[in-house]
Amino acid sequence: MTRPAAVVKELLENAIDAGATDIEIRITQGGMGMIEVVDNGVGIHPDDMVMAITRHATSKVADVANLHGITTLGFRGEALAAMAAVSRLSLTSSHDDSGIGRQLQVAGVLDDTPKLIPVVHNRGTTIIVKDLYFNVPARRGNLKSIATEFGHIETIVREVALARADVALTLFMTIKSGYHCLQMLQTLTIMMLTVYRCRV
Repeated sequence: MTRPAAVVKELLENAIDAGATDIEIRITQGGMGMIEVVDNGVGIHPDDMVMAITRHATSKVADVANLHGITTLGFRGEALAAMAAVSRLSLTSSHDDSGIGRQLQVAGVLDDTPKLIPVVHNRGTTIIVKDLYFNVPARRGNLKSIATEFGHIETIVREVALARADVALTLFMTIKSGYHCLQMLQTLTIMMLTVYRCRV
């Protein structure tokens, strides 16, 4: 994960792979404070949540032949593990319509016996990445200004919005008086971009 925009890109691709049709992205401090991605995809089964953030454990490639028929964006399955290693990550997900999900929290290192906490959560997944590079000061020092980092994030979200007309994306960014949001929706082949103040 070279910068906050790379985190957003990976999380968006995961959400799209999960069949999400509505994705919200919330950003504070250009992604260095917090990145939150909420989707309405199929969710992650509780039995798979620890595996999802374990390194070298979630590849979707069973053999070399699979490389000729990749149908997902995140086929290697390493993104969440990489994020968890350099941030305070919270993974919350529900795989059904019961309204009950599970939450797993990691701060740089996955515990030997990670705890899944039952929480109220609609079907889908919420991932919160806080304090990116808190344990890698040299990497954090190489990041640019908040405005520059947010600009990279906005570019990623716009590109995804243009490529996926079937997915509604809303990007929220913090400003001094609350949140501004960039809502990106597709109607037929015309891209509509509206910027307005959102209630917090």
